[in-house]
Amino acid sequence: MTNTEVEYNEIAIATAARLHDLRTAAAAARKKSDRPARTLDQMLPSFDKTALGVAAEWEQMGERLVSAELEAQAQALGARFEHLGVTLGTVIHDVDLTNRTDDLIAFIRATLLERKVIFFRDQNLSEDDQVAFGRCFGGLDAFPFGMPGENPYILEIHHGPRSPGFENGWHTDVTWMERPSLGSIAQLIEKPEVGGDTLFADSHAAYLGLPVDLRERVDHLTGVNDYRNFLAGYGGKPVPEEVAADIKASIPFGVTHPLVRTHPETGKQALYIHGGFLRHDSLADSRTGESLDPGESRAIVKRLLEQHARPEYGCRFAWEVGSIAFWDNRAVQHYAASDYYPHRRVLRRVTVSGDKPFHRSTGSADT
Repeated sequence: MTNTEVEYNEIAIATAARLHDLRTAAAAARKKSDRPARTLDQMLPSFDKTALGVAAEWEQMGERLVSAELEAQAQALGARFEHLGVTLGTVIHDVDLTNRTDDLIAFIRATLLERKVIFFRDQNLSEDDQVAFGRCFGGLDAFPFGMPGENPYILEIHHGPRSPGFENGWHTDVTWMERPSLGSIAQLIEKPEVGGDTLFADSHAAYLGLPVDLRERVDHLTGVNDYRNFLAGYGGKPVPEEVAADIKASIPFGVTHPLVRTHPETGKQALYIHGGFLRHDSLADSRTGESLDPGESRAIVKRLLEQHARPEYGCRFAWEVGSIAFWDNRAVQHYAASDYYPHRRVLRRVTVSGDKPFHRSTGSADT
């Protein structure tokens, strides 16, 4: 090392030792005092409070990966859990989705509600079996803007040399619908040689991790969502105007949803935002009906999208052929990593029907 490097490292080592002594002395003084222990908020730096959201959601979960009741159900069915994240993401092993008993379906639904996104290995369902499995959780929504399978309720998602993946953005499905889906069930049919994982993020934790002033601000905001990106043709020719007009006449183009959605089954609040479908300048106050200034609207959307993209809120799933993911669109966002081009990746998806999003503050009516 040069003399300058030696001099710097001597200073750095001495500084680290000095600061360590100060921290140790401060900790000892706190132990001797009657002051309460520091909260997580106090321990975290002012510029990054992300861990608060994870901790708050963990507390909502009873500080357990799954409830005791769910553990008992798993044991009774001979199922085994493999947890991928603190507050979301669990692989359910040792179940057969072609043997859809009432007890198994009740167990899967309960696990979905607690863990928000669940996974299965080595299922290899046919199209009809995948549709039948989806129907166990409600009606199904056909998808008007993609390639259907032989069964019309199947959406085939193909990517390869002439079709690079474009789902690599955080989103929750079909917010352009008046009644967006409860959840989506996807099965991998063809695996790329490398890559192709899907990431999921906890919308409850993302909401709870917002600064208090921003959280209170967005609690009463709504935004307009539409499917303009599908009509644009994704870089190809746009949908002809007369066809687009017919579609808009039959499928509402522009629906209003709250930015904070109350989960209809758990009652928990979730950040509910899709950057591709939401009109970024469309935010309005649900209490007054007044629109925000477009600049303020776009700034809030930008902050919320950045918030939900923090990796601390998420988990990552590595697909194998026959793997299935079932995610709750009311509780998570997902991101399909497009890191496998030019290799092929093929999934089949079914979508379980949902209800109209609402926001209910504590002790209030729907808003």
